[in-house]
Amino acid sequence: MKIYDISQEVFGCEVYPGDPSPEKYALKRMSEGAMYNLTAFRMCAHNGTHVDAPFHFYRDGKTVDQTELERYIGPAYVAEQEGDITAQDAAAVLKKARAADRGAAERILVKGRAVLTADAARVFAETGVLLYGNESQSVGPVDAPAEVHRILLGAETALLEGIRLGEVPEGVYFLNAAPVNLSGADGAPCRAVLVDMEKK
Repeated sequence: MKIYDISQEVFGCEVYPGDPSPEKYALKRMSEGAMYNLTAFRMCAHNGTHVDAPFHFYRDGKTVDQTELERYIGPAYVAEQEGDITAQDAAAVLKKARAADRGAAERILVKGRAVLTADAARVFAETGVLLYGNESQSVGPVDAPAEVHRILLGAETALLEGIRLGEVPEGVYFLNAAPVNLSGADGAPCRAVLVDMEKK
């Protein structure tokens, strides 16, 4: 078994333009005479590696605590793509994923500098993909993210953004990207990992 940590370190993570960066505070330090060390922090729910819940783009959408954990945990397929992902690209990824493992085709992770188009988002939404993840801080174009988000979140496809797949080959893995249980939140950070059960 080999475990790939596909999460960013929080305090040095990539931040979506305009969002606040994470900050940490030392409340207690043993080096200053305290009995123990104690750290506090402040961050945006969408900093670094995180998930988006439907409430992010839908007024009455499900919040993080209302989404099913099954969307974030289970077989997944890592596919390499560059540039704009078209509807044809999305269909090809799904075909390859299903051929490798039908369950893995329910959770698609894209490795590379890729941008999901609205047409590709519709392919994933209409085929019932439970989760879509990518390395960018946004699944859609950074300058116009709303349409792609609304297509996927409207189908309750969970979004996993800001993952790091540089060391992960294409193929089937077991994904655990359970978000922090933040009541009423539109997104949440997570420690996403991929497990290759066949490697030692």
